[in-house]
Amino acid sequence: MEKIVVNQYKRPRLNNPVLIGGLPGIGNVGKIAAEYLIEKMKMEKLVDIFSQYFPPQVFIGEDGVVHLVRNSIYYKKIPKGKNDLLVLVGDFQGSTQEGQYELSYKILEFAQKLNVSALYTLGGYSTGKIVETPRVLGAVTGVEFVNLLEYYGVVFPKGEPGGGIVGSAGVILGMAMELFNIRGACLMGETSGYFADPKGAKELVKVLSLLLDVNVDIKELEERSKQIEQITEKMQEDVQGKNQPKDDLGYFG
Repeated sequence: MEKIVVNQYKRPRLNNPVLIGGLPGIGNVGKIAAEYLIEKMKMEKLVDIFSQYFPPQVFIGEDGVVHLVRNSIYYKKIPKGKNDLLVLVGDFQGSTQEGQYELSYKILEFAQKLNVSALYTLGGYSTGKIVETPRVLGAVTGVEFVNLLEYYGVVFPKGEPGGGIVGSAGVILGMAMELFNIRGACLMGETSGYFADPKGAKELVKVLSLLLDVNVDIKELEERSKQIEQITEKMQEDVQGKNQPKDDLGYFG
């Protein structure tokens, strides 16, 4: 077996497609957002990517059928002369440094063949605490993207994220710029990082909807966000209850 195997199922003619990448990461924010776009826009699978750089395992469906872990790219043709869309999702990122670079390069090779005109990678930005109203932070391949993204609510605070962007969201973007001349940005939704966070993902989908001029219903993400809020509120109440000092009843004789 080759280290990376790409199975392509269709060969659509795409109009200046934009690639969106949302692989697992902090709070699974990027993965949730990307999978939500695929579901709500009824996108079709274009390729599966299998690799020795993924963990050696299969997943078992509710019907008992197994499938080998993978990354996949879906596509959607957008009418009225707009950019068509490609969305990268997957079960895992590359499990080694070599795997991160090799997989990113293979994905970008495929993107180049499809004449991808821009790239947006998605990720989470961990705050280490519950965030009431998550921001979307940005990092770009060129300053020409800053004003565009700020117009749609993306922020570029100095010094954030400290230490750069680790993992596929950063590696794919950096390699796209340096090796393939594909421009774009990384969009990071704020999250506590403690659990899969649909609230941060919702903010990413809102920005992408405006940026790409597509209509995506976010009601389901809003409902999932409310459920998470209820769970976290209950957890905080439980913690506060445990920290309350117990009444001193020692004066009873």
